[in-house]
Amino acid sequence: MNTNRHVLLTGVSVTAAALLAGACSGAADTAAGQTGANACVHVIDEGTGKKGDACLPIAPAKDRVDLPEPRFTHPTRITNPLHPTSDVTQVIMGGQVDDKAFRTEVSLLPGTKKITYDGHTVETRVSQYAAFSDGRIHELALDWYAQADDGSVWYFGEDVFNYEDGVVADTEGTWQAGRDKAPPAMIMPADPEKGDVYRSENLPEKVFEEVTVRAVDQTVDGPYGEVEGAMTVRELHMDGSTEDKVFAPGYGEFSTGTEGGDLEAVALAVPTDAKPGPLPTRLVALERAAVAVHESPGVATVREVRAAWDAYRASDAVAELLERQMERDLVALEKAGDGAQAVAPALRVAQNATDLRLRYESAPAVERDRLALWTRQLTIDTKAGNEGAVAGDVTALELAWERVRHEVPNPVPVDTDLRKLRAAADGKDMAEVQRLTPELADHIAGLKGL
Repeated sequence: MNTNRHVLLTGVSVTAAALLAGACSGAADTAAGQTGANACVHVIDEGTGKKGDACLPIAPAKDRVDLPEPRFTHPTRITNPLHPTSDVTQVIMGGQVDDKAFRTEVSLLPGTKKITYDGHTVETRVSQYAAFSDGRIHELALDWYAQADDGSVWYFGEDVFNYEDGVVADTEGTWQAGRDKAPPAMIMPADPEKGDVYRSENLPEKVFEEVTVRAVDQTVDGPYGEVEGAMTVRELHMDGSTEDKVFAPGYGEFSTGTEGGDLEAVALAVPTDAKPGPLPTRLVALERAAVAVHESPGVATVREVRAAWDAYRASDAVAELLERQMERDLVALEKAGDGAQAVAPALRVAQNATDLRLRYESAPAVERDRLALWTRQLTIDTKAGNEGAVAGDVTALELAWERVRHEVPNPVPVDTDLRKLRAAADGKDMAEVQRLTPELADHIAGLKGL
């Protein structure tokens, strides 16, 4: 997975003026889509989108490992240890961005997408990136990946939807190989070595990132123990800023940013972190308490979820980031009382409890509970008359349904419910949303075989 274009997390950041001192200004222009190894790639002001005169300090061609033409015989078998797209069902990432709780669900979708570029057609796997800020939908991206015959993984583009107050604000960052002369871009070398350089996005003036491998064969702390064979890279962005990232076997993109600042890091991945055996009874109790506090935050339900959480984490191993996030959100809930300020932390507590179950239960079973969670939230936001939140809730329902729909023998009732709810939410018809939600709740409760 690749989340760098979704949220700019400045683990390492310098001003463009300092970075570009001595760069290649004056070199020949590079037209959008050209990949000339020595051509000038102009700095782009992030705020205005305007092209500057200076050139980015790109690496010399001799260091790049993405220049040979890739061949794709079995492109959907993406098993590169550092980008195992077809082997990882779902990754939950957490942290904070702009002082708000930040959480992402990165999910492998069923099916594939064929993309044609320069006379070649390649079948790609589709990854859904859903980012939530303070519990609410912040960004959606559909990413397309394929593995070349040498084991390298290539990025064929993304559809991006950036949200504000529950509705799409823009689609900035969208691109696709074959459009506007955009080539596919290497996202992971077959066998990376220190000093390797590749471009994970290569459509200058629209999307561009150049990656330099800084260290390989590292050991990092994973959600449930040490992980060997990790890699650290530094990315150069179009505005001249840089950031460091870690990739790890079994996870792919592992972390961006720092614990003290903006951070997006893996909290749990399946099947990598899956644990055989039944769902722990104290986790079942925590889930029930989280549902209760989500539906009706107050002194009694907050006390119950606190007790259930303390009992569960004393009885079972909990990934450090998940534990830190649950504790943060519970403290916020305890401080909020039972008014409007409790809605956001109650939602996040419910999300955390559902995430914890992913280690023990199948992804489809957990998705069913996420559908139930967002249906509860839809009820809450409809009663409050929060039109933007209602629109975002319907989006969250649609995303979870897209991940699990293929597992359902008869998806038509939920399909119909969501279509009607989308029309009502877009039309800001809160009375119709309120009328439709109980029927959706019944259909979700009746889902079988997940």
